[in-house]
Amino acid sequence: MDFQYSEEQTLLQRTMRGFVDREIRPIARDWEHQGRYPTEIVDLMKELGLFGLTIPTAYGGVDADLVSLAIVFEELSRGWMGIAGVLGSHTLSSWMIAHHGTEQQKQRYLPDLATGKRRTAIALTEPDAGTDLQGISTKASKQGDYYIVTGTKFWITNARFADPLPVLVKTDRTAEPAHRGMSVLLIDKDTDGYSVSKDIPKLGYKGPESCEVVFDNAPVPVENLLGGVEGRGLQQVLSGLEIGRINVAARSVGIAQESFDQALSYSRSRRAFNRPIADFQAIQMKLAEMATRAQTARLITLWAAARGDAGHRIDVEAGMAKYHSSEAAISNALDSMRVHGGAGYSTELEVERLYRDAPLMAIGEGTNDIMKIVIAKGLLAGQVVLS
Repeated sequence: MDFQYSEEQTLLQRTMRGFVDREIRPIARDWEHQGRYPTEIVDLMKELGLFGLTIPTAYGGVDADLVSLAIVFEELSRGWMGIAGVLGSHTLSSWMIAHHGTEQQKQRYLPDLATGKRRTAIALTEPDAGTDLQGISTKASKQGDYYIVTGTKFWITNARFADPLPVLVKTDRTAEPAHRGMSVLLIDKDTDGYSVSKDIPKLGYKGPESCEVVFDNAPVPVENLLGGVEGRGLQQVLSGLEIGRINVAARSVGIAQESFDQALSYSRSRRAFNRPIADFQAIQMKLAEMATRAQTARLITLWAAARGDAGHRIDVEAGMAKYHSSEAAISNALDSMRVHGGAGYSTELEVERLYRDAPLMAIGEGTNDIMKIVIAKGLLAGQVVLS
């Protein structure tokens, strides 16, 4: 078995790490505390071609493999997880358009999405529907050449910049089972009756906005139905969530690794009883646990990504990676704070941001309890044989 990156992947990692160390680390703490949107960093990511990661080269994208995608999100999250959020839902939605869109939709949207001239997001959850996507109430009634969309979406990252915004709706509310009446509409930013009503305050995950989006009889052309066929929306979304869970797993690896790196550095410089605290076994055991968590999280994430690159269905593997890595991120962030002691509780150091960012990884792209169910059902169905 070969656990080494290819030459291209090694170069990508080196490039991303240099970019993060040079452009993100020096300003992350101050900008995050200011609640400042990272416009300048977004512009640099456009220059690097990062907005085209999941877009085919025929439409101006990079068409990166999933291992490379994981590398990008790990490195960004080591510097500032919020920056990875700017890119996260964009890559997922771009993938959905590339894999499920009509040729007209691909030609219209993908070239600008690849350069970052356009950006996108995804609108799934609602105030009363998160895990149970079949329980959404946003409806789209077909009237001639338009769907009239009414409803509210919640916790939508990048909502203020999304153009188009893929929105999961019910085009047939009488369908049984409910998913057969669900579709995705690509809603343009200038659509009448479409508004971003507010930003939602958050514990962490600062940088990108998370918003409430309202559709008040918004007319959407029929040609904006993703794939051109009604009733396929939930399947389209679930296929994209495999990519999203690799993304979240890799972000978690970044948090877990950075938490360890911060603890290791601090333990070498902080002295107690005339010795670096790294000399004490209690600290050494914490460091050993943290390093092991970070590395196992990285390996399971790369395993899942590599399985996807080999053409396998990876809902189980991506679920395992997301579940394990996010728990590692939470544990490492807390243990890093413990190693730092009182200093870790101060907003003057990076560890408190890691501590606030980590819990989202266990919630986003499906909670970890849902991941366990996905994993168990896949194992029982024989989708993955572990050996």
